[in-house]
Amino acid sequence: MSEKSRTRPGAAGGALTADRPTALRNVVLVGHSGSGKTTLVEALALASGAVNRAGRVEDGGCLSDYDEIEHRQQRSVQLSLVPVDWGGVKINILDTPGYADFVGELRAGLRAADAALFVVSAADGVAGATRTVWDECAAVGMPRALVVTHLEAARADFDEMTRRCRDTFGGDDPDAVLPLYLPLYGTPGADGQAPVHGLIDLLSQRVFDHSSGERTERAPAADELPLIAQARNRLIEGIIAESEDETLMDRYLGGEEIDLKTLTSDLETAVARGTFHPVLAAAPAADGARQGLGTIELLELITRGFPTPAERPAPAVTGTDGAPCAALTCDPDGPLAAEVVKTSSDPYVGRVSLVRIFSGTLRPDETVHVSGHGLEDRGHEDHDVDERVGALSVPFGKQQRPLSRAIAGDLACVAKLTRAETGDTLSAKDAPLLMEPWAMPDPLLPVAIEAHSKADEDKLSLGLSRLVAEDPTLRLEHNPDTHQMVLWCLGEAHVDVALERLRSRYGVQVDTVAHKVALQETFGTTASGRGRHVKQSGGHGQFAICEITVEPLPVGSGIEFVDKVVGGAVPRQFIPSVEKGVRAQAARGVAVGHPLVDIRVTLHDGKSHSVDSSDAAFQKSGALALREAAAEARIDLLEPVAEVAVLVPDDFVGPVMSDLSSRRGRVVGTEQSGAGRTLIRAEVPETELGRYAIDLRSLSHGTGRFSRVHARHEPMPSQLAQKVREEAENGA
Repeated sequence: MSEKSRTRPGAAGGALTADRPTALRNVVLVGHSGSGKTTLVEALALASGAVNRAGRVEDGGCLSDYDEIEHRQQRSVQLSLVPVDWGGVKINILDTPGYADFVGELRAGLRAADAALFVVSAADGVAGATRTVWDECAAVGMPRALVVTHLEAARADFDEMTRRCRDTFGGDDPDAVLPLYLPLYGTPGADGQAPVHGLIDLLSQRVFDHSSGERTERAPAADELPLIAQARNRLIEGIIAESEDETLMDRYLGGEEIDLKTLTSDLETAVARGTFHPVLAAAPAADGARQGLGTIELLELITRGFPTPAERPAPAVTGTDGAPCAALTCDPDGPLAAEVVKTSSDPYVGRVSLVRIFSGTLRPDETVHVSGHGLEDRGHEDHDVDERVGALSVPFGKQQRPLSRAIAGDLACVAKLTRAETGDTLSAKDAPLLMEPWAMPDPLLPVAIEAHSKADEDKLSLGLSRLVAEDPTLRLEHNPDTHQMVLWCLGEAHVDVALERLRSRYGVQVDTVAHKVALQETFGTTASGRGRHVKQSGGHGQFAICEITVEPLPVGSGIEFVDKVVGGAVPRQFIPSVEKGVRAQAARGVAVGHPLVDIRVTLHDGKSHSVDSSDAAFQKSGALALREAAAEARIDLLEPVAEVAVLVPDDFVGPVMSDLSSRRGRVVGTEQSGAGRTLIRAEVPETELGRYAIDLRSLSHGTGRFSRVHARHEPMPSQLAQKVREEAENGA
């Protein structure tokens, strides 16, 4: 592997710093909720000496899941960074939430990392959503390893779990997913469960025994040797198959004993290249012990097998004008290029940005350029400004440990970047850059909200703007048709966290109300109407009469206004006034308050007064005429229809298609989308999609995803339209 440089602990509890990118490793932990990621982070921190006992930093504070919301909900809801030192290498461990609603935090962790450690529970197996993330990592060539947790659980079976990992993640080459160690079991207890008290290193054929409470090394006993032979031979063949030395396999098959140094070197190279994915096992330390089962082995794999930041390509960059730029290299002396991967708020220091530096060196108190992509549809404005960097630090639990600088390849927190949001690029002010954004999941669960009180209403706008600045997976919509304020989220847990943050961080209490879909109205039959607006109240009166005919038009036609007045019955200067009044009334609706569309309004007669007629009078007359025509016609309600694309494993195609049909959906086609996955295309009324993000997750066991785009409006079935009218009449 490449040269490593020692890291230096900061003075007086300061943060670890690295002299060069080769002394850094950035690894993200991936796994479903409950797989044991946070426990593993704490075990690694304990083994490395970063904490004095599991989950506690030196001053007694919690290391991870320290946010109040995480305490209340008993689950991780945000990306957290824990730096540790091992053998002179600074390891930035990025712990991600396992719940599907917080996949945005997971994607941010993948962007900031150079390798991924997939955590799977021997008690629960491999979740389908974990396979999806594995495929995403494979698409960009990210190195991956697996660690099996919860070996102490009833009916946990490491061999079976390893086989399932090979089947799930091995693809065309299952021998690229193999264990490096085998667990060593003790005598079964009263419950029949044999405790795991050690690991057998298949390559070195050494045993790391934890039965005494501390990690000791010994040679395998005679009865342990049979456990090793078959698994060791398969592992060696898997490593040799990935070796760059093409003669190695022939030599091995010819009976030559390949030396341990060669095997280890080839293993580390294959792991760093992302072509071999070792499986390890881990368990927390026993009471009083510092080293948990498998923690030393994991730290060794991370430092020796995972790539340095210099070995991974940086994201593509352009100038802020879109002009192409030279590819970035992980050089501390290169041009500054960093990216905000997470934004949070601290009650004492304000906005804090977690930044990954891809090139150059970031220092406190320097001025940088902030470039934003501007996700306007999600409430994120575009921006292109200079800002002064505040203090640099590294989080460690609730602490912020100061940094004097952050070099290429490292991660750091930056204070007081008031304009920077998640996904923004930081670069030199005289050479501004813009990084290619990473893929963000589209929030598809709408939640309509209202301020709880007048005091909350005054603070709502500012609170929401800060909320969406922190979380780019939120989309804020002010719907002009329904006049609702809508937060689009990824799921119910995402909703709970967003509203709780509004309340606890920004002091804004909101109420959720029923989400309304923007319907439309149209004429189902031709009708005529007469608008008579005549008033005398002293002085100038108001006089305007117009007669119109309204005809239905095809869907999507909008509103046509036709002037067929003859003989000056309506003076020419007031014809635009009639049209203005008609269009204003159409925007307000004529039946249940939804916009009126797809009609032709023909003005064919009217009356005026030389003194009392006016623009305002004819606007009022036009509106009255349209309402009278509506009273004589059949008014149809139009509902929006979305084009929906649902991607699911083949096993769930039947249930998903049945569910779409129950939502009045029309399946228009299916197609294969990779091995074992099907893309279903359908047209579904948007009134039926309100909770589809939740229901699809349940139907597909978390493996399905969908997208939607508005297609058109179509007439709503009469029984549903009648229900809408009744609700409108009752004020619902």
